[in-house]
Amino acid sequence: MIWIILAALGIPLWMLAGALALLFSRARSLREREGDLSVRVRRQGAKRWTKGHAIWVHDVFAFDATMLVWVDVLLPVSAATVGPVGAEDQHALRRLDAPVVASLVGDDGQLLEVAATGSRADGLLGPFVTA
Repeated sequence: MIWIILAALGIPLWMLAGALALLFSRARSLREREGDLSVRVRRQGAKRWTKGHAIWVHDVFAFDATMLVWVDVLLPVSAATVGPVGAEDQHALRRLDAPVVASLVGDDGQLLEVAATGSRADGLLGPFVTA
């Protein structure tokens, strides 16, 4: 139905197909970066977890949500700790294997909770990993 409306408006279907292909290729290229983490992020005061991919660049945590949710986070981090998942978040993070949650505190005091599989706990801490 939407294709018929767009074609009636004069928008070529090949242009729409090209735009969709560009979105998918961008998302795939982000997932193939070295040090990429598949994570769930919850901002301070939010109730829901946002799925996406993250990477550490020195002490800055960079997060990009899935391609249709335009959420980008760049957080200069001053402290990071990893702990187990709370009972209230067990259901929301059920698709992660043995999930752990990292609490990242930004330079401005902003708190960001990041969840990933237990095997990626060191990756969640980035430069704050203790030897």
